Amino acid sequence: MIELIIGKLNKKVTYAVREKPIINDATIEDALFCGIDKVARVISSGSDGPGTFLSLATNEFRSYFNRAKLIISKGQGNYETLSEEDKPIFFLLKAKCPIIAKDLGCKAGDIVLKG
Repeated sequence: MIELIIGKLNKKVTYAVREKPIINDATIEDALFCGIDKVARVISSGSDGPGTFLSLATNEFRSYFNRAKLIISKGQGNYETLSEEDKPIFFLLKAKCPIIAKDLGCKAGDIVLKG
């Protein structure tokens, strides 16, 4: 997906991950191992729990977040913490519980892209 955004749209991409492992979230080490740094700038969100709490995020992350023209956010935790933000965010997630599924208008277990 990153290569498509860069190649077709000719846009710069910033890839934000966790510094330390939280449940099954990607870390900076994972991103570097996969070569993401070759196609995008890799930064830490600064968040040390599920989701992304902007009040706890690094200044660098908040700066990129606030200037972003498009945000693709992965995971239910990010949906729970960022869905009220007035930003152009597309959420890609698996609805893991009935409450979030109802909010998204789907069934628990569904994979959802919501913009």
